[in-house]
Amino acid sequence: MSTLDLAFVDQTLDRLGRGPEMVIPILQAIQGHYRYLPQEALERVCQQTEITPATITGVATFYTQFRHRPVGRHIVSVCHGTACHVKGSQLVQEALDRRLGLTNGQDTDPQGLFTVQKVACLGCCTLAPVLQIDDVTYGRMTPQLVPEVLADFLHQKLSVVSCRLSEKGRLATDNCQLTTAVGEIRIGLGSCCVAQGSGKVRQAIGDVLAQTGAAAVVKRVGCVGMCHQTPLVEIVPPSGPPKLFAKMRPEAVRSIVLAHFKPRGVVRRIGQAAASLLDKLLTDETGDHLAHHAIDVRDPPVCAFLGRQRRVATEYCGQIDPTDLDEYLRHNGFEALKRCVTDLTPEQLIEAVQASGLRGRGGAGFPTGAKWAKVRAAEDPDKYIICNGDEGDPGAFMDRMLLESFPYRIIEGMAIAARAVGAHQGFFYIRAEYPLAVERIREALKRCNERGLLGDSVMGNDFRLHLAVKEGAGAFVCGEETALLASLEGRRGMPRLRPPYPAERGLWDKPTLVNNVETLALVPWIVRHGAAAFAAMGTEKSKGTKVFALAGKVRRGGLIEVPMGITIREIVEEIGGGVAEGRQFKAVQVGGPSGGCVPADLADTPVDYEALTRAGAIMGSGGLVVLDDSDCMVDIARYFLRFTQDQSCGKCTFCRIGTRRMLDILDRIAAGKGRPEDLDGLEQLATTVNASSLCGLGKTAPNPVLSTLRYFRQEYEAHLAGRCPAAKCKEMIRYRVTEQCIGCTLCAQHCPVDAIPMTPYARHTIDLEKCTRCDTCRHVCPEDAVEVE
Repeated sequence: MSTLDLAFVDQTLDRLGRGPEMVIPILQAIQGHYRYLPQEALERVCQQTEITPATITGVATFYTQFRHRPVGRHIVSVCHGTACHVKGSQLVQEALDRRLGLTNGQDTDPQGLFTVQKVACLGCCTLAPVLQIDDVTYGRMTPQLVPEVLADFLHQKLSVVSCRLSEKGRLATDNCQLTTAVGEIRIGLGSCCVAQGSGKVRQAIGDVLAQTGAAAVVKRVGCVGMCHQTPLVEIVPPSGPPKLFAKMRPEAVRSIVLAHFKPRGVVRRIGQAAASLLDKLLTDETGDHLAHHAIDVRDPPVCAFLGRQRRVATEYCGQIDPTDLDEYLRHNGFEALKRCVTDLTPEQLIEAVQASGLRGRGGAGFPTGAKWAKVRAAEDPDKYIICNGDEGDPGAFMDRMLLESFPYRIIEGMAIAARAVGAHQGFFYIRAEYPLAVERIREALKRCNERGLLGDSVMGNDFRLHLAVKEGAGAFVCGEETALLASLEGRRGMPRLRPPYPAERGLWDKPTLVNNVETLALVPWIVRHGAAAFAAMGTEKSKGTKVFALAGKVRRGGLIEVPMGITIREIVEEIGGGVAEGRQFKAVQVGGPSGGCVPADLADTPVDYEALTRAGAIMGSGGLVVLDDSDCMVDIARYFLRFTQDQSCGKCTFCRIGTRRMLDILDRIAAGKGRPEDLDGLEQLATTVNASSLCGLGKTAPNPVLSTLRYFRQEYEAHLAGRCPAAKCKEMIRYRVTEQCIGCTLCAQHCPVDAIPMTPYARHTIDLEKCTRCDTCRHVCPEDAVEVE
């Protein structure tokens, strides 16, 4: 490494600056260039700036994003979010490690081709389990698909086929203006859609239009919400009703496009013969007319999914191009901000938000108007506003979808809030794991500045506002506002005692307003429609709507927005379609690592802040993961506690040590080595950690354990007796081959560790000492002859 070219480091410092507050962006840039943090590069930073070696080491080792040794040519990220966990991400991880020959803590294969890393959440929860190689995402993974996925990725690279989240090099048709003479082809290009192949579908649409001369505008749109149906294409013909096509494949594009948009001049030239030929093109290999594959919005499943929803934060969902400013303006965009800078005083604006009953959508549900009033009342004239987009909850993707799909609405809400509190500078703090969200917000900010919607004179008035994007570096604790502020200042993301609150002393000791993405997305609607209209939705103390990421063991997962007060049962069974046939709805995990598990017996609990708290959960940011009878509640509690223990900043003893001791007990119980006194010990530790921890992460970390002990104590007791009722805890699983075995040898052929001797035409046996409990044998057996004891 003595020949490492350090010119990039010098260029980065010239571009970003040399102050200690820039340490995280500097490290991110260095890693982006060298793909890890070379020691020589870090030393160069210290030589050229006031940043000390202690600061660089402290920050680089605190945030999980940073790597300290060389990596392979491609990075494989395995998502271990809640939805991925309950659907088998650990088995996918193990299959990947075996395929690449990774042992003894290695993360890079011997050829230096792939480096494997675990990530807390990729935000594609409806496609769980999810695996990402560089910027190509694969959903609905199984251990058996691992070899195929690796081969597919390498084939894509060789074929220069891109399924990237980056959207540079758009189709020329994106910039066409819609007229009455042509229709639109709308395609969802959010992260989940792209992961399911919408990028390839979009390219196929462009190819068909170019080859045939058919007249249509191809419009990318944000999240449609129906993630279980992606890729989704909506055809809006020049005349007639629009049609939705679900799970679109590139090979079906030609037929569907030509069914709704005539090729230029074809019918005029060959008349009736063309009609016969076209009808042939519109028929699939089974003889069914492809137009019949459109989703009818009147169909019961679609009506159930869409009918109970109320679009406020997700207004115009699936209809507008996320970064087309003119289109946003045509849909009432920035009308609310214009009113705020011309007609409403800041005090009137705060009064309106207070009257609406809006509460923060990021977790605790603190009244938004009260927080704004506190910042407004601060005497210091220098104030900041922060949009908290550090959505670190595994199993949540609401903020990602909103940032990707509605960037201008978030910007408008942030500008309104800044006007209300008197802030003139602000930041979007967005997870680095959300590259498409970062890209779209930056593009939207650039266009707003160019059009005078931001800058030294907002909309030609004396109000000035400058906004920028700061990327997080992989620390769940930075969702806590004081830890987030520490990260923005270039420090380790460690919370501090409150008071003083950020409203009094926040970023660089200045009064600071920190609001969640969804909270800001609701503000323009409230200003345009009035506080009373928002307050009319929801319950007495929980007003308006709430966006949820519906995922897990549910038929119809996706992004939903529902009025407060709707019941858990209505969400799971009516909107989500319930669990799979043959399975039984068991519980819902609400609120992420800080939330709890609400059992099916309490499914009629209304979704509002107070009711969920009484049930032992919290609203949180809005992750809602459905569990069925194949899920082990001890495993779920252990999963969340392992996450919070790993993400603890370590500042306070009760969180750092208390969660570690709780996890030790849960590990022992899950291994079948628990003791009767362990359950009382867990409860006592949980109570202590909750009462004594410094910040919200530690105080709420015991919630999943306490709620599962409260409602599923019998499962804990079964584990103490040496049995996992759901057969999920690997240490307790024992496979047995029954008499139904026909000796086909498929189990032996597919066993990755040779634990099943190949005995053709005879009943097979499993060597439990070699067996890794990967479950492959049970999945490949055609006779269901492999059972779990």
